[in-house]
Amino acid sequence: MTRGAPYDAKGLIAEAYRIEGVGPGECRSIFLDWALSVPEGEDMRAALAVLVARHAPGHPDHPMTAVLREGLAQAARPRRRGGWRSRPRPRPRDA
Repeated sequence: MTRGAPYDAKGLIAEAYRIEGVGPGECRSIFLDWALSVPEGEDMRAALAVLVARHAPGHPDHPMTAVLREGLAQAARPRRRGGWRSRPRPRPRDA
């Protein structure tokens, strides 16, 4: 794939597959850079599914394939929202 491909506008994921001897740590770093560049409101799960479908068949044992699949699995699990919004708050008294 080339730069500007859908869901990989900067070509980061495609480039990771071209790097000789790239390891899992480098792939995670590339993935983080990619994830930070995804436009707000974009469906991350859909983007990851497209990237896995695009790259995994030709590179099943590549470390980036494992990172993408891990990201897809993590995106599928909804997490409880933490922080102050999850804590019970006293009800305001009627004035």
